[in-house]
Amino acid sequence: MRLSIADTLTLSNATCGFLAVYFTTTGVLIPHLTDSGDVGVVRNNAATAVLLMLLASVFDLFDGLVARKLRASPMGAELDNLSDLISFGLAPAYFVLVWGMVVGDVHEPLSALAATVVLLAVVLRLARFSCVTMPDGVFQGMPSPFGALTVVSIVLLELPFTPTLLAILGVAWLMVSRVEYPKPRGTLAVAMLSWIVLSMALLTAWAFDAPGGLLLLQTGCALQVVLGAVIPLFAMARRVYAFRDNRREARAGAES
Repeated sequence: MRLSIADTLTLSNATCGFLAVYFTTTGVLIPHLTDSGDVGVVRNNAATAVLLMLLASVFDLFDGLVARKLRASPMGAELDNLSDLISFGLAPAYFVLVWGMVVGDVHEPLSALAATVVLLAVVLRLARFSCVTMPDGVFQGMPSPFGALTVVSIVLLELPFTPTLLAILGVAWLMVSRVEYPKPRGTLAVAMLSWIVLSMALLTAWAFDAPGGLLLLQTGCALQVVLGAVIPLFAMARRVYAFRDNRREARAGAES
């Protein structure tokens, strides 16, 4: 089997997603179940899991760029969807599930429900992407990498359980909504890559318990959540203005 460069990047994405699940299990869940984990070690493993999801998003960003520049293989699109399902569906959903188990037994059923909703939202999001043609330059619904990182950011903010649960469900809804999101190309791709690198730096500072590391991490998480909430508002405002412009043009044409 011959793989293109884009396919190799896509498989690297899937590998990162699988390893994120591994570190969440061995470094967070098992120490919690056995009551044997050092707080610092658990924090490092949780940070590693999130760093791997961030790295997966970098691979996802570049495999699309490379596929457009070079000849993509016939199975490239299928590989991309399957890899995204692992890294941006399974990994963050599992992170939410483990978070609910760590928070307390009473919250496990609801966290399991939220994790299932996140996973199914990504499945539906990817399926729609495969069969619905959108105008060039836009996605319909929050892209799964952005959604996954927003879900993880909500968990890392360490808010009370109910607001956290509702925010996670809100992100899942945005992923299957009809809100249009811009594709990461050109300047936007550079900005997204810069944001991912900054997020990695914040996670590293938190993992090594640097002074102010937790505050910096939660500030970055809050910005990620704010972006997730603001972009749909801008998209809605743009559609309203476009609708009004079309009505004005129609009236002007009718009067002339």
